[in-house]
Amino acid sequence: MEVERISDVTEISFPKLGWTFHIDPTAFTVFGLQVQWYGIIITLGMILAFVYCLPRLRRFGLDLDRAADAVIGGVIGGIIGARIYYVIWKWEDYAWDWKAIVNTRNGGLAIYGGIIGAIAVGLLICKFRKVKYLPMLDVTVLGLLIGQGVGRWGNFVNQEAFGTNTDFFLGMTGGRIQDTIISQTQIGGDMYQSGIEMYWEKTVHPCFLYESLWCLLGFVILSWFSKRRKYDGQILLMYMAWYGAERFVVEGLRTDSLYIGNIRVSQAVSAIIFVVSVIIQIVMFFRIRRDPESYELYCSTEESRLLIEESRRKRLGLSAEDIKIGADDDDEGDFDDDDESAFDDDEDDDSDDYTSPEEDGGSDDEDESDDDAPEEDNDSDEPVSPDDDSDPEEGSREEQASGDDESGENDESDEPAAEDEQDESAESDENDDIKEENAEEDDENGTDN
Repeated sequence: MEVERISDVTEISFPKLGWTFHIDPTAFTVFGLQVQWYGIIITLGMILAFVYCLPRLRRFGLDLDRAADAVIGGVIGGIIGARIYYVIWKWEDYAWDWKAIVNTRNGGLAIYGGIIGAIAVGLLICKFRKVKYLPMLDVTVLGLLIGQGVGRWGNFVNQEAFGTNTDFFLGMTGGRIQDTIISQTQIGGDMYQSGIEMYWEKTVHPCFLYESLWCLLGFVILSWFSKRRKYDGQILLMYMAWYGAERFVVEGLRTDSLYIGNIRVSQAVSAIIFVVSVIIQIVMFFRIRRDPESYELYCSTEESRLLIEESRRKRLGLSAEDIKIGADDDDEGDFDDDDESAFDDDEDDDSDDYTSPEEDGGSDDEDESDDDAPEEDNDSDEPVSPDDDSDPEEGSREEQASGDDESGENDESDEPAAEDEQDESAESDENDDIKEENAEEDDENGTDN
């Protein structure tokens, strides 16, 4: 599809969709410094990646304090690595302009350089902070997919990273795109040297859109699968295969690829990453199928639990004594059935040792009557009733025994318990009769005296 020449470099158009945008790459100016939309969008992608990853570190068995350092360091390393990677392959453009090396506001970040830099710096911090790097990489690549999916829209604003000519309904064009094609197809231009035939009159593939949609779709899929992973590092391998396949295809459409001879560097790297990832996943599949018990997620280990608990307690400001084990509170709160039954037994024992005032009343009354009687009664030759030799606390002991029998038989049925209650009441009535007879005899003795 042929399009008209666009004089406005800020204009971006999708002719078959009827969409036209006017976007100035410069968002605003602060103290004479131009802030580009490219940098803002990249920053937004990183923020969203942080927002997603940090709360989910615990799900991967990582404590926030240590892992956050690795994430932050990885982001910084990724930006530096992406720029260094790009500058190396475009050294002829920067050899005599050192200031331009640090100027990334207009683009010039290579994704594979960013991945290498992020992994290198992140792993160093993981080793220093004693963070397991495979679970760390699993959660990091999920955030990376978000950052890539959002960050690619910076290419849209700058009208860069576009593909070859196409009649596809998503084909796009723009004032800066047309200017780039005209300049790069001239003798000495990058497209001319690469042998790529391009025409400004035609629309081009929106490679930024393809990669953005692919990365966001990959994020949804891998995020869902992360809850079902079988081993640490599986999400990393899936990311490598997913992104490697996409980048191999899209890189073949782009017109600004980095070359070694006639080989597109990113396309070759993508193919290698994809093949290696698939091979490793196949090997791991058969290993786990053969011996699933030998593979355990780090988040399921005792080490992970203790580190997470330690981090939580530190944030709460608890003492080091509480932190050292990380399970003191759990020991206090975890009671099994045996512990509870032990407490119940203690309560039963206490209740059995307790004697009501009514039960002790008989013996107290008898003691008082004995104390009030004259001393001659002790020397009396009159035979003492056999009932006087009975233990005044016998009823109490019998009630205790019956109470123990009752508590033991309650576990079997309710009917024996009712019978025990009847026996207890009968024994209590007998004791009351004995007490009344003793009192009558004491009265008779007093009358005789």
